[in-house]
Amino acid sequence: MLFRRRARMLRWLVCGRLGPVWMWKALLLFVAIAFAGQLLGVIFNKSSVQTAARSIFSSPDAQGPSLGSCQPHTHIMFLKTHKTASSTVLNMLYRFGEERNLRFALPLGYQLGYPLPFNAHRVKGYRGPRAVEFHIMGNHMRFNKLEVEKVMPADTFYFSIIRDPVALAESSFAYYKEVAPAFRKAKGLGDFADDPRKYYDPRLRNNHYARNLLWFDFGMDHNANFSLALAQRGEAMIHRAFKLILVSEYFDQSMILLRHALCWPLDAVVSFSLNARQQKPSSVGGMSGSWMGKAAAVAGVGVRGGRSQAKTLPNLSLTEEQRMKLRQWNALDWYLYKAFNRTFWEEIDRFGHAQMEQEVALLRMRRDDLARVCLRDGGKPVEAHRIRDKNIRPFQSGLVKILGYELQPGLDNTTRMACLRMIRPEIQYKDVLDVKQFPRAQPVQAQPGQQSQGLMIAAGGSFLRQDLSRTGGERLVGGEAGGRTVEEGERDWDGSRLMRSNQTLIRVQEKGRLR
Repeated sequence: MLFRRRARMLRWLVCGRLGPVWMWKALLLFVAIAFAGQLLGVIFNKSSVQTAARSIFSSPDAQGPSLGSCQPHTHIMFLKTHKTASSTVLNMLYRFGEERNLRFALPLGYQLGYPLPFNAHRVKGYRGPRAVEFHIMGNHMRFNKLEVEKVMPADTFYFSIIRDPVALAESSFAYYKEVAPAFRKAKGLGDFADDPRKYYDPRLRNNHYARNLLWFDFGMDHNANFSLALAQRGEAMIHRAFKLILVSEYFDQSMILLRHALCWPLDAVVSFSLNARQQKPSSVGGMSGSWMGKAAAVAGVGVRGGRSQAKTLPNLSLTEEQRMKLRQWNALDWYLYKAFNRTFWEEIDRFGHAQMEQEVALLRMRRDDLARVCLRDGGKPVEAHRIRDKNIRPFQSGLVKILGYELQPGLDNTTRMACLRMIRPEIQYKDVLDVKQFPRAQPVQAQPGQQSQGLMIAAGGSFLRQDLSRTGGERLVGGEAGGRTVEEGERDWDGSRLMRSNQTLIRVQEKGRLR
């Protein structure tokens, strides 16, 4: 009897005051589901971010619009002209080739003998015509088609890029003011434009940066007096040698034409602007640390004592009259620009303007998507010293800061590697490819006599000599690109002796010249 009373009282408390049992069961089930959902939601959110980042380079968007049944070109020669966004194009070639294990025609140093006309023996690993299959050639050179044909296969696709000579002169003046005597003497670009001959001496080394630089890079005499017949012959030569000439001012449209010409996926021509200069003055010294020697190798800039020097932003302001004078001074370049700008738009006419607009929009959208995944701060370029990873800091030369990028933290390894390839600066990328392509190559050992002269070997095989001046200072002189060339009697990357022949250096064996 007592037990029944207690049971009724318990049912009254539970069902009357606290609600029916089924309600409690439902409430507990709801709480359990909510907690599990919240827990799983956090996990799924994390994994979805990683999955999106991990799969973005393998998504259908990476391929872009269909190109039909064509096969991708893998034999490519890019004439890397100066100050034309060519570093960005070279990065695309590096990425494409590295991802597919293609062989690059790499220089012994960082440029292919520039500013001397290209010679096939400037290619690392070259063993004579057709002895080794090279797929991609794209480092700076002064074009020499006969020598290029010794290195590259017969079906090679040749292309290059040009820029308005006035814009090119602005960039060249800022970048090479410490290198070109004609620029060094002028207070500003406007002063140079007013009277170029006051500052320009064609006999001085590195003054080729100050006049008809495109014409020079294409292998022709940049100091020749302008004539219509001469300009037309130069245009015809370029038309015969190159299948496509891109225009820097229309970079995205150029990339679409290039993609279709090479039959490449969209991601292969999506890029972030590399080697771009900051438009503000800098007080930070330009050459220091491990890149000082490479500075000399790339730009021929002398550095004393390894000390950084303060920079002052060059005056690049121009009046309209001065812009016209620069076009007259660079008349051969101006002719080339007008001629190939015209053929560029004829290509777009054949391609179709509506289709071009659609594909450019897709390219820009893809670039934005990759920037969100790959880059910090929405992809905004940053000063080199602000980049935490020293291995991707862009090389600094001239009187302006060269900007770079920082990678987004927390990327998975696959995504990080793909993103890193897109922002890796040119010099560092060349070194990476060099190590992959020549894993067994040993550094050249300086001979005792050379050691007393201060011979050093920079990474990637670039020859640098540490000259002692009478004042006891040091000067690093690059192996190429405005510095001295490698001297006769020195050794190539594999120990072959270098001999001079017709102003170029060729490899010879102890018993005779390599054929």
